[in-house]
Amino acid sequence: MTIRVLLADDQALLRGTFRMLFDATDDMETVGEASDGREAVELARTRRPDVILMDIRMPGMDGLAATRSIGQAEDLAAVKVLILTTFEDDEYVAEALRAGASGFLGKGALPEELLDAVRTVAAGDALLSPAATRGLIRRFLAQPEPRTAAVHERLQCLTPRERDVLGLVALGLSNEEIAERLFVSPLTAKTHVNRAMTKLAARDRAQLVVVAYQCGVVSPAAPAPPSP
Repeated sequence: MTIRVLLADDQALLRGTFRMLFDATDDMETVGEASDGREAVELARTRRPDVILMDIRMPGMDGLAATRSIGQAEDLAAVKVLILTTFEDDEYVAEALRAGASGFLGKGALPEELLDAVRTVAAGDALLSPAATRGLIRRFLAQPEPRTAAVHERLQCLTPRERDVLGLVALGLSNEEIAERLFVSPLTAKTHVNRAMTKLAARDRAQLVVVAYQCGVVSPAAPAPPSP
């Protein structure tokens, strides 16, 4: 399966570099380039990419507003957004996750790290496992929002095991790590994750993390899981 990638960045040289990288990769192809957020939203509808590599700071409609617009569009539910930014932009990144982004990557990432990130997001997983990301999420996503009460009501539909899994997803654990922690098979862990996503109307694992922190399923002070 070829992953269709849309590039959204106001720097033409950077877009050209990314295009060459993706088009030279067997399982990827670039389906369009956008120089601002508004164009990214338009191309998302016409080109139907699997993943949008989105810069946050762009003129006009920025990447944050574009991500929110895409995340709220039912007809674009299958489109994943991978934010490309710097770790200094913590507040912007956290807001992008709330808006529907599936993860983020620093602009200093190596080419192979970028390719792996695109594959991860395209597969429906969240790029949220590094310790730095967990710290960011704890710092900014723990603040309650007006919609929290409604999300709390939705949590009632989860089974105790699904709530356990939700908490482990929020700590950045993979399906394999969740399976080991709960003494179940990776397939069973994946099934619980998918059921939680369906019940909470979450687009992907990143949105499960947002729900978990907003509703207190995981505390901002919760310890990170041990490194393998």
